[in-house]
Amino acid sequence: MQAQVKPAAVQIPPHLSKDRYWCGTLHLFMQHSLLHRYFTPKYFDFEEETIDSAALKRLSRPWSQSEKFMLNLALHLFNENLAKVNLSDMDFLDGTNKQLVIEALQLRFN
Repeated sequence: MQAQVKPAAVQIPPHLSKDRYWCGTLHLFMQHSLLHRYFTPKYFDFEEETIDSAALKRLSRPWSQSEKFMLNLALHLFNENLAKVNLSDMDFLDGTNKQLVIEALQLRFN
């Protein structure tokens, strides 16, 4: 049996946790179980304030439709040019993930 690897701890600068472009994205990556696995310095550079969206998209190729939607939404909330999102794809989500989406949208747009 292979031991599960825990993601490296990520230190979020306080100003980014309040930034409207970061807060919805951070919320999804911290609360969604699959996205949380990839919430690491490998994909997030808080010093440069960037996300390696290309690497995350490559990684997500075998994921389910709902998992890809969550990633694409998280990237879109950060920067609309990183991923296209069709909100009708929320039909693939269960109630818990729909609630996460609503929370992330409120964080970004309120």
